[in-house]
Amino acid sequence: MTNANMKPTAPAPTPQKRKIVIFSDFDGTIFMEDTGHILVGAHGCGAEGLAKLEEQMKNGERTYREISEDMWGSLNIPFEDGFVVMQKSLSLDPGFQEFHQYCQDNGFPFHVISAGLKPILKRALDVFLGEKEASTINIVANDATISVDGSEWKPIWRHDTDTGHDKALSVDEARAAAQLECEPDEMPLIVFIGDGVSDLAAASHADVLFARRGLRLEEHCIEHKIPFTPYDTFSDIKREIEKILREDQQKTGGVGKPARYNPRANLWRRISSKEAVPTLMAATPSNEEKMFLWPETFSDYKPKTIEEGDEAAATV
Repeated sequence: MTNANMKPTAPAPTPQKRKIVIFSDFDGTIFMEDTGHILVGAHGCGAEGLAKLEEQMKNGERTYREISEDMWGSLNIPFEDGFVVMQKSLSLDPGFQEFHQYCQDNGFPFHVISAGLKPILKRALDVFLGEKEASTINIVANDATISVDGSEWKPIWRHDTDTGHDKALSVDEARAAAQLECEPDEMPLIVFIGDGVSDLAAASHADVLFARRGLRLEEHCIEHKIPFTPYDTFSDIKREIEKILREDQQKTGGVGKPARYNPRANLWRRISSKEAVPTLMAATPSNEEKMFLWPETFSDYKPKTIEEGDEAAATV
Protein backbone atom coordinates (compact mmCIF):
# COMPACT_ATOMS: atom_id res chain seq x y z
CA MET A 1 0.00 0.00 0.00
CA THR A 2 1.31 3.42 -0.92
CA ASN A 3 1.60 6.09 1.76
CA ALA A 4 -0.03 9.24 0.43
CA ASN A 5 2.43 11.36 2.40
CA MET A 6 5.48 9.75 0.83
CA LYS A 7 7.26 11.93 -1.72
CA PRO A 8 8.27 10.32 -4.99
CA THR A 9 11.97 9.47 -5.15
CA ALA A 10 13.87 11.77 -7.50
CA PRO A 11 15.63 9.91 -10.32
CA ALA A 12 19.38 9.58 -9.94
CA PRO A 13 21.30 12.15 -11.98
CA THR A 14 22.71 10.85 -15.23
CA PRO A 15 26.52 10.71 -15.24
CA GLN A 16 28.02 13.13 -17.74
CA LYS A 17 30.65 11.91 -20.17
CA ARG A 18 33.29 14.33 -21.36
CA LYS A 19 34.67 14.90 -24.83
CA ILE A 20 38.37 15.63 -24.34
CA VAL A 21 39.72 18.31 -26.68
CA ILE A 22 43.47 18.98 -26.74
CA PHE A 23 45.06 22.39 -27.37
CA SER A 24 48.81 22.88 -27.53
CA ASP A 25 51.25 25.70 -28.02
CA PHE A 26 53.80 25.07 -30.81
CA ASP A 27 57.19 26.75 -30.30
CA GLY A 28 58.89 25.39 -27.17
CA THR A 29 56.09 22.86 -26.67
CA ILE A 30 55.60 20.52 -29.64
CA PHE A 31 59.01 21.61 -30.90
CA MET A 32 61.72 22.39 -28.41
CA GLU A 33 62.92 25.45 -30.32
CA ASP A 34 61.26 28.63 -31.68
CA THR A 35 60.71 28.44 -35.44
CA GLY A 36 60.58 32.21 -35.91
CA HIS A 37 63.78 32.87 -34.01
CA ILE A 38 65.63 30.19 -35.99
CA LEU A 39 64.49 31.55 -39.35
CA VAL A 40 64.91 35.26 -38.61
CA GLY A 41 68.21 34.69 -36.84
CA ALA A 42 69.63 32.97 -39.91
CA HIS A 43 67.96 34.82 -42.80
CA GLY A 44 66.48 38.02 -41.37
CA CYS A 45 67.62 40.80 -39.09
CA GLY A 46 69.77 38.38 -37.09
CA ALA A 47 70.66 38.50 -33.41
CA GLU A 48 71.55 42.20 -33.49
CA GLY A 49 68.25 43.16 -35.13
CA LEU A 50 66.27 41.00 -32.73
CA ALA A 51 68.04 42.69 -29.82
CA LYS A 52 66.95 46.12 -31.09
CA LEU A 53 63.37 44.96 -31.49
CA GLU A 54 63.54 43.46 -28.02
CA GLU A 55 64.60 46.81 -26.59
CA GLN A 56 61.69 48.58 -28.27
CA MET A 57 59.31 46.00 -26.86
CA LYS A 58 60.93 46.19 -23.44
CA ASN A 59 60.52 49.96 -23.35
CA GLY A 60 56.88 49.74 -24.41
CA GLU A 61 57.54 51.82 -27.52
CA ARG A 62 55.77 49.42 -29.89
CA THR A 63 53.29 46.54 -29.75
CA TYR A 64 54.01 42.89 -30.38
CA ARG A 65 52.17 43.14 -33.67
CA GLU A 66 54.32 46.07 -34.86
CA ILE A 67 57.52 44.38 -33.76
CA SER A 68 56.55 41.12 -35.43
CA GLU A 69 55.82 42.81 -38.74
CA ASP A 70 59.38 44.18 -38.70
CA MET A 71 60.79 40.82 -37.66
CA TRP A 72 59.07 38.85 -40.42
CA GLY A 73 59.56 41.71 -42.87
CA SER A 74 63.33 41.46 -42.42
CA LEU A 75 63.34 38.09 -44.20
CA ASN A 76 64.48 37.97 -47.83
CA ILE A 77 64.57 34.30 -48.78
CA PRO A 78 62.15 31.96 -50.59
CA PHE A 79 60.04 29.88 -48.23
CA GLU A 80 61.51 26.48 -49.15
CA ASP A 81 65.08 27.77 -48.91
CA GLY A 82 64.35 29.28 -45.53
CA PHE A 83 62.94 26.05 -44.22
CA VAL A 84 66.27 24.26 -44.74
CA VAL A 85 67.79 25.86 -41.66
CA MET A 86 64.69 25.09 -39.58
CA GLN A 87 64.72 21.45 -40.61
CA LYS A 88 68.32 21.17 -39.43
CA SER A 89 67.72 23.05 -36.17
CA LEU A 90 64.30 21.89 -34.98
CA SER A 91 63.73 18.94 -32.66
CA LEU A 92 60.34 17.39 -31.90
CA ASP A 93 59.37 16.68 -28.30
CA PRO A 94 60.41 13.01 -27.86
CA GLY A 95 56.95 11.95 -26.67
CA PHE A 96 54.84 14.00 -29.03
CA GLN A 97 54.31 11.56 -31.88
CA GLU A 98 53.18 8.79 -29.52
CA PHE A 99 50.86 11.22 -27.72
CA HIS A 100 49.34 12.45 -30.95
CA GLN A 101 48.72 8.87 -32.09
CA TYR A 102 47.07 8.24 -28.71
CA CYS A 103 44.75 11.21 -29.33
CA GLN A 104 43.85 9.88 -32.77
CA ASP A 105 43.18 6.38 -31.43
CA ASN A 106 40.84 7.78 -28.78
CA GLY A 107 39.11 10.41 -30.92
CA PHE A 108 40.51 13.43 -29.06
CA PRO A 109 40.61 16.45 -31.42
CA PHE A 110 44.07 18.06 -31.41
CA HIS A 111 44.52 21.80 -32.05
CA VAL A 112 47.67 23.92 -32.25
CA ILE A 113 47.20 27.43 -30.82
CA SER A 114 50.11 29.66 -31.80
CA ALA A 115 51.21 33.25 -32.32
CA GLY A 116 53.43 32.03 -35.17
CA LEU A 117 52.77 31.84 -38.91
CA LYS A 118 50.60 28.97 -40.13
CA PRO A 119 52.64 28.15 -43.28
CA ILE A 120 55.77 27.60 -41.17
CA LEU A 121 53.97 25.52 -38.55
CA LYS A 122 52.27 23.37 -41.18
CA ARG A 123 55.51 22.75 -43.04
CA ALA A 124 57.30 21.73 -39.85
CA LEU A 125 54.56 19.24 -38.94
CA ASP A 126 54.45 17.87 -42.49
CA VAL A 127 58.21 17.22 -42.47
CA PHE A 128 58.56 15.79 -38.96
CA LEU A 129 55.29 13.81 -38.76
CA GLY A 130 54.50 13.15 -42.40
CA GLU A 131 51.74 14.89 -44.31
CA LYS A 132 49.10 12.24 -43.55
CA GLU A 133 49.52 12.40 -39.78
CA ALA A 134 50.01 16.18 -39.77
CA SER A 135 46.72 16.66 -41.66
CA THR A 136 44.81 15.53 -38.54
CA ILE A 137 46.11 18.53 -36.55
CA ASN A 138 44.08 21.74 -36.72
CA ILE A 139 46.42 24.77 -36.74
CA VAL A 140 44.98 27.97 -35.28
CA ALA A 141 47.59 30.65 -35.96
CA ASN A 142 48.28 33.81 -37.93
CA ASP A 143 48.52 33.33 -41.67
CA ALA A 144 51.00 35.00 -44.03
CA THR A 145 51.59 36.06 -47.60
CA ILE A 146 55.07 35.15 -48.81
CA SER A 147 56.25 36.20 -52.26
CA VAL A 148 57.71 33.53 -54.53
CA ASP A 149 61.14 35.17 -54.52
CA GLY A 150 61.03 35.60 -50.74
CA SER A 151 61.37 39.36 -50.87
CA GLU A 152 58.17 39.92 -48.87
CA TRP A 153 56.97 38.13 -45.74
CA LYS A 154 53.77 39.71 -44.43
CA PRO A 155 51.73 38.34 -41.49
CA ILE A 156 47.95 38.12 -41.83
CA TRP A 157 46.67 38.58 -38.29
CA ARG A 158 43.77 36.53 -36.96
CA HIS A 159 42.45 39.31 -34.73
CA ASP A 160 42.54 43.09 -34.71
CA THR A 161 44.48 43.32 -31.45
CA ASP A 162 47.96 44.40 -30.39
CA THR A 163 49.04 40.75 -30.23
CA GLY A 164 47.41 39.82 -33.54
CA HIS A 165 46.06 36.53 -32.17
CA ASP A 166 43.79 36.40 -29.13
CA LYS A 167 44.53 32.84 -27.99
CA ALA A 168 41.82 32.92 -25.34
CA LEU A 169 39.20 33.80 -27.95
CA SER A 170 40.42 30.95 -30.16
CA VAL A 171 40.02 28.47 -27.29
CA ASP A 172 36.52 29.78 -26.50
CA GLU A 173 35.50 29.48 -30.16
CA ALA A 174 36.78 25.90 -30.28
CA ARG A 175 34.99 25.07 -27.02
CA ALA A 176 31.70 26.29 -28.49
CA ALA A 177 32.28 24.27 -31.65
CA ALA A 178 33.13 21.17 -29.60
CA GLN A 179 29.93 21.58 -27.60
CA LEU A 180 27.89 21.53 -30.80
CA GLU A 181 29.53 18.25 -31.80
CA CYS A 182 28.90 16.59 -28.43
CA GLU A 183 26.23 13.99 -27.80
CA PRO A 184 23.43 15.03 -25.42
CA ASP A 185 25.21 13.39 -22.47
CA GLU A 186 28.67 14.75 -23.32
CA MET A 187 30.55 17.89 -22.27
CA PRO A 188 33.85 19.17 -23.75
CA LEU A 189 36.85 19.04 -21.40
CA ILE A 190 39.47 21.49 -22.67
CA VAL A 191 43.12 20.55 -22.12
CA PHE A 192 45.86 23.11 -22.78
CA ILE A 193 49.60 22.36 -23.06
CA GLY A 194 52.19 25.15 -23.03
CA ASP A 195 55.55 26.39 -21.89
CA GLY A 196 55.57 30.21 -21.69
CA VAL A 197 53.67 32.95 -19.90
CA SER A 198 52.20 34.00 -23.25
CA ASP A 199 50.10 30.83 -23.01
CA LEU A 200 48.28 32.13 -19.92
CA ALA A 201 45.56 33.87 -21.94
CA ALA A 202 44.53 30.57 -23.52
CA ALA A 203 45.36 28.42 -20.51
CA SER A 204 43.06 30.44 -18.25
CA HIS A 205 40.14 29.36 -20.47
CA ALA A 206 41.04 25.66 -20.28
CA ASP A 207 39.90 23.05 -17.76
CA VAL A 208 43.21 21.21 -17.39
CA LEU A 209 46.58 22.96 -17.76
CA PHE A 210 49.93 21.30 -18.46
CA ALA A 211 53.07 23.44 -18.08
CA ARG A 212 56.51 22.29 -19.21
CA ARG A 213 58.69 21.74 -16.17
CA GLY A 214 61.39 24.33 -15.48
CA LEU A 215 60.10 26.99 -17.87
CA ARG A 216 58.18 30.27 -17.61
CA LEU A 217 54.62 28.99 -17.52
CA GLU A 218 55.36 26.66 -14.60
CA GLU A 219 57.15 29.44 -12.75
CA HIS A 220 54.21 31.80 -13.25
CA CYS A 221 51.68 29.18 -12.12
CA ILE A 222 53.64 28.47 -8.94
CA GLU A 223 54.04 32.18 -8.15
CA HIS A 224 50.33 32.92 -8.65
CA LYS A 225 49.05 29.61 -7.22
CA ILE A 226 47.41 28.61 -10.49
CA PRO A 227 46.53 24.88 -10.62
CA PHE A 228 48.58 23.00 -13.22
CA THR A 229 50.28 19.70 -13.94
CA PRO A 230 54.02 19.83 -14.77
CA TYR A 231 55.44 17.73 -17.60
CA ASP A 232 58.82 16.96 -19.13
CA THR A 233 57.61 15.36 -22.36
CA PHE A 234 54.28 14.54 -23.97
CA SER A 235 54.69 11.01 -22.58
CA ASP A 236 53.96 12.49 -19.13
CA ILE A 237 50.82 14.17 -20.51
CA LYS A 238 49.62 10.88 -21.99
CA ARG A 239 49.85 9.22 -18.58
CA GLU A 240 47.93 12.09 -16.95
CA ILE A 241 45.16 12.00 -19.56
CA GLU A 242 44.82 8.26 -18.91
CA LYS A 243 44.41 9.08 -15.21
CA ILE A 244 41.68 11.58 -16.02
CA LEU A 245 39.82 8.92 -17.99
CA ARG A 246 40.09 6.50 -15.06
CA GLU A 247 38.84 9.21 -12.68
CA ASP A 248 35.87 9.79 -14.98
CA GLN A 249 35.02 6.09 -14.84
CA GLN A 250 34.97 6.31 -11.02
CA LYS A 251 32.35 9.06 -11.08
CA THR A 252 28.71 8.09 -10.59
CA GLY A 253 26.10 10.77 -10.88
CA GLY A 254 28.60 13.53 -10.17
CA VAL A 255 30.00 11.86 -7.03
CA GLY A 256 33.59 10.73 -6.90
CA LYS A 257 37.16 11.88 -6.57
CA PRO A 258 37.59 15.23 -8.37
CA ALA A 259 40.48 15.48 -10.81
CA ARG A 260 42.70 18.48 -11.53
CA TYR A 261 40.02 20.58 -13.25
CA ASN A 262 39.98 24.33 -13.72
CA PRO A 263 36.51 24.96 -15.19
CA ARG A 264 36.67 28.74 -15.39
CA ALA A 265 33.39 29.19 -17.21
CA ASN A 266 32.58 25.61 -18.07
CA LEU A 267 29.23 23.86 -18.03
CA TRP A 268 30.94 20.86 -16.43
CA ARG A 269 31.37 22.89 -13.24
CA ARG A 270 27.64 23.57 -13.08
CA ILE A 271 26.77 19.93 -13.69
CA SER A 272 29.26 18.75 -11.05
CA SER A 273 28.48 21.56 -8.61
CA LYS A 274 28.62 19.26 -5.59
CA GLU A 275 32.27 18.47 -6.17
CA ALA A 276 35.12 20.51 -4.76
CA VAL A 277 36.50 21.91 -8.01
CA PRO A 278 39.42 24.37 -7.91
CA THR A 279 38.97 27.51 -9.99
CA LEU A 280 41.76 28.71 -12.27
CA MET A 281 42.83 32.28 -11.59
CA ALA A 282 42.51 34.45 -14.70
CA ALA A 283 45.95 35.97 -14.25
CA THR A 284 46.99 37.28 -17.65
CA PRO A 285 50.07 39.51 -17.14
CA SER A 286 49.86 43.10 -18.28
CA ASN A 287 52.95 42.71 -20.45
CA GLU A 288 51.67 39.50 -22.03
CA GLU A 289 52.35 40.61 -25.59
CA LYS A 290 56.03 40.92 -24.70
CA MET A 291 56.08 37.30 -23.59
CA PHE A 292 55.12 36.13 -27.07
CA LEU A 293 58.47 37.08 -28.54
CA TRP A 294 60.95 37.21 -25.67
CA PRO A 295 59.56 35.38 -22.61
CA GLU A 296 63.05 34.90 -21.19
CA THR A 297 63.51 38.68 -20.91
CA PHE A 298 60.35 39.38 -18.97
CA SER A 299 60.20 36.42 -16.61
CA ASP A 300 63.17 35.45 -14.43
CA TYR A 301 63.24 31.72 -13.87
CA LYS A 302 64.24 30.63 -10.37
CA PRO A 303 65.30 26.97 -10.00
CA LYS A 304 63.06 25.12 -7.55
CA THR A 305 64.13 23.05 -4.61
CA ILE A 306 62.84 19.49 -4.36
CA GLU A 307 60.37 20.59 -1.71
CA GLU A 308 59.01 23.37 -3.94
CA GLY A 309 58.59 20.97 -6.84
CA ASP A 310 56.68 18.54 -4.64
CA GLU A 311 54.47 21.34 -3.37
CA ALA A 312 53.63 22.43 -6.93
CA ALA A 313 52.72 18.90 -7.93
CA ALA A 314 50.50 18.63 -4.88
CA THR A 315 48.39 21.57 -6.01
CA VAL A 316 47.30 19.97 -9.25
